[in-house]
Amino acid sequence: MTLELFTAALLIVVPIAFNLAFFELGRAFDYPNILRKEPDEILRRFAAGGSGLLLRWQALLLSALAMLPLAGTLAVVLAAPPGLSVLAVAIGAAAALVQALGLVRWPFAVPELARRYVGAPDGPSGDATRQTIEVVFATLHRLLGVGIGEHLGYLLTGLWTLLVAASILSTAVLPAWLGFVGLPIGLALLVGTLEFVGPNEWDGWPIAGTIVPIAYIAWSVWLIAMGVFLIA
Repeated sequence: MTLELFTAALLIVVPIAFNLAFFELGRAFDYPNILRKEPDEILRRFAAGGSGLLLRWQALLLSALAMLPLAGTLAVVLAAPPGLSVLAVAIGAAAALVQALGLVRWPFAVPELARRYVGAPDGPSGDATRQTIEVVFATLHRLLGVGIGEHLGYLLTGLWTLLVAASILSTAVLPAWLGFVGLPIGLALLVGTLEFVGPNEWDGWPIAGTIVPIAYIAWSVWLIAMGVFLIA
C-alpha cells in the first residue's frame, strides 16, 4: 500500500469511526447532552452503563488518537512548503493529544469515581463521600473536558484545519475547492473555543454550542472527501 492510499484510508476511516463512537455514546449515554447534567445524574448513569459504555468511550478515545498518524501522513502527501508542513504536523499532533487527554478520564478515572459514588452507604458518612466525589468529578470535568478536550481541542483542530486548507491551496495534489471549503470549517471550530470563555464560563455561549456540532459534521465530510479524491 502506498502512502497516498494509506492516508486516504485514514481520511475516510478516522471520521467514520469517530462519528460511529459518538453516535453510540449518544444512544447509550445521551452524549454530549449528559455533559451538562449534574454529577449525581452523570455518575449514576455511567455506573449503570457497564462495560458496554466503557468500550464506547475507549472507541472514541482511540479514534481521537488516530489523528496522530493522519496529521503526519497527510502533510507528507500534500507536500506543501516545509514551514507549512511542519506547522501542520505539530498542530495536528497536538490537537489529537489534547482531544485524547480530554477523553481519557472516561474509560479510566470516571469508572472508579462512579463505583465509589453508587457504593457509598446511606447516612452522613455516605453523603460526605458522595459530596467529595462530586467535587473531584466536577474538577476533572471542567479541566480535562471543558478546558483541555473542548477549548484546546477546538482551538488546535480549527488551526490544523486552516493549515491543511492552506496546504491544499499551495499545491496541486487535491482540488483547490477542498482548500476553500476547509477555511470556513476551521474558522467555525475556532468559534467553538469561546463557548466557555469569560462571561460565558458558567453556562456557555449558546451560539458556539450550536455551531460546533455542525462544524464537526462538516469537518468529517471534508476529511472523507479528501480521502476519496486521493484515491481517485
